Amino acid sequence: MRLSLLESGERRSFSQLAGDLGMSVSEVHAGVQRAKASRLIVRRTEGDAVSHMHLFEFVVHGVKYWLPPQRGQLSRGIPTAHAAAPLKSEIVSDDAPPVWPHPEGRVRGEALEPIYRSAPDAALRDPDLYVLLALVDAIRAGQARERKLAVQYLEEEWLE
Repeated sequence: MRLSLLESGERRSFSQLAGDLGMSVSEVHAGVQRAKASRLIVRRTEGDAVSHMHLFEFVVHGVKYWLPPQRGQLSRGIPTAHAAAPLKSEIVSDDAPPVWPHPEGRVRGEALEPIYRSAPDAALRDPDLYVLLALVDAIRAGQARERKLAVQYLEEEWLE
């Protein structure tokens, strides 16, 4: 997902991506290889690039099956899904907001396991990645309205 946020022509080494994401270089390399094998990253004349269409299709239709939401107890953490921007201004709920449990979190809500253990830290370092990860959580763990709004937002941002 981090690669989908790169500007056209921008390059990141495996080491740089590992630092961005709080992962090992070998984990990043293996992830990129899986993304290439599944055509989420495609070869182009100017170099490899994320296929936003394929990634959009995977996020909308596959991520909730690949990484089903695991909810937990009330916890202090970082808001995600509809409790984070851009959806928090669209969704009003009396329920406890979904949060990634995290020691730096200031919101008390229902724990939602992140898609990867270092995702909250990476999101805190990169606001654009935070938005993307929160939208993915809205799709994988949200109700119909939350999913619909997240899909619309991704469609506008990724596919236009």
